Amino acid sequence: MKKRSFLTTIAILFASVTLFSACEKEKVISPDGLPSSIKDYISAHFNGHDIIKAKTEHEGTKKKYEIRLDGDIKLEFNSKGEVTEIESYQKLPDSVIPEKIRQYVEEHYPNNYIVKWELEPNKQEVKLDNGLELEFTLDGEFIRIDN
Repeated sequence: MKKRSFLTTIAILFASVTLFSACEKEKVISPDGLPSSIKDYISAHFNGHDIIKAKTEHEGTKKKYEIRLDGDIKLEFNSKGEVTEIESYQKLPDSVIPEKIRQYVEEHYPNNYIVKWELEPNKQEVKLDNGLELEFTLDGEFIRIDN
């Protein structure tokens, strides 16, 4: 019985350490420490906006970069330096929205503009200034209005 109790304790301890080490870890970094692809993206699409905060987050084996620019703009990039999310309270630059999605929104919602764009593994989502969320395929084809 003591052997079983000891093994149970070891298993719980191991699970706790594994769970604790797999938790999300954040690290604030200098804008100079960002990959060049991220710095190039920001200067190409958000020229004139300063980086207020840059950090990396590790969740398990995945790494992402979260950037805050002045003007209350939030950008997220994956470990490869590819943008995965852009959010602002103002209209996002046309240059950051895939062409088919931008055209769809202009055609169907001419009085609104995109304030958030997100790339997920199997779709893209945009949020309009009126709060409406739209889903698109990875190729930019409209799927549905998200509730």
